[in-house]
Amino acid sequence: MPALFDPLRLRDLTLRNRIVVSPMCQYSCNDGLANTWHLVHLGARAVGGASLVFTEAAAVTAEGRISPHDLGIWNDAHAAALAPIVQFIRGQRRAAGIQIAHAGRKGSTARPWQGGGRVDAVDGGWEPVGATTAPFTPGYPVPRELATSELPGIAAAFRDAASRALDAGFEVVELHAAHGYLIHEFLSPLSNTRTDAYGGSFDNRIRLCLETVDAIRTAWPERLPLFVRLSTTDWVEEGWTVDDSVALASRLKDRGVDLVDCSSGGNAARATIPVGPGYQVPAAERIRREAGIATGAVGLITDARQADAIVASGQADVVLLARQMLRDPYWPLHAAAELGHAADWPSQYLRAAPQDAIAREA
Repeated sequence: MPALFDPLRLRDLTLRNRIVVSPMCQYSCNDGLANTWHLVHLGARAVGGASLVFTEAAAVTAEGRISPHDLGIWNDAHAAALAPIVQFIRGQRRAAGIQIAHAGRKGSTARPWQGGGRVDAVDGGWEPVGATTAPFTPGYPVPRELATSELPGIAAAFRDAASRALDAGFEVVELHAAHGYLIHEFLSPLSNTRTDAYGGSFDNRIRLCLETVDAIRTAWPERLPLFVRLSTTDWVEEGWTVDDSVALASRLKDRGVDLVDCSSGGNAARATIPVGPGYQVPAAERIRREAGIATGAVGLITDARQADAIVASGQADVVLLARQMLRDPYWPLHAAAELGHAADWPSQYLRAAPQDAIAREA
């Protein structure tokens, strides 16, 4: 089995190792535009040695933002603002990825450090849309239910976002279908009580997700990989399950998805989640084995030997790190030293590198 620092080929892209910087919302944009914060934040993780660096969730429409301060990819100015950041990441011989998203009923909410909850129109908020008119929880906005006739436009917005991402130079696109945002709202019977062709049965509830993947693939070239992030379970008995995720992952594979990024939760405020080290890894392992698709494991992966074991045992093909990368942008370099692997230290930092742990290309 491969180890944490072995390469991984996905279509025409080869990742230099199996460590990925997970999408992490920064809530630091004006009008959806990336700025110097994003350059420094994402650039530091590229310098730090991860093979693939994802942006935070980038909204495919203005009403698809979580907060008024979210990153956007709904117009060409957003792509232009991201392009120099992508150029820097790729200049470090790292792959640049973008997660494209629609917040659905969880939109028009305040930044976490401003307390969350509904943002009114006078403060820059808007009326969010959702699978139904049910809010996520009291204190959240009441969404407008999307009409059946509007759903092709949602898929088209994701397609157009993928096209802009390609123009900006990104090499991986990830569809965000997790955490209670719009696509997940359609997947889960907890939030999807529709009676049209997009509600009710499993096939109907996954319809928007599959149509969105198909739309993205019309704009995203065959040579580049497409990821999908799933909440593999709602952690509620009557909700979306790992069984459902396995079934969906099989269909995603047939539609040109290359990797399922396995998270969980986010769609039910009452869920009891057994949070602990690697608590979502079993779902990644099962989907990988039963659906025959590459997976990524995410969630409280903090230790080099833990991460290496996940890959080496075949539980997942990559590990995605979030909070640990905020604590230590150079975690991959430190992990390589701990595991006895040579690492790709940037030339500017070679004076600080262990001399027996340097692997650089001329």
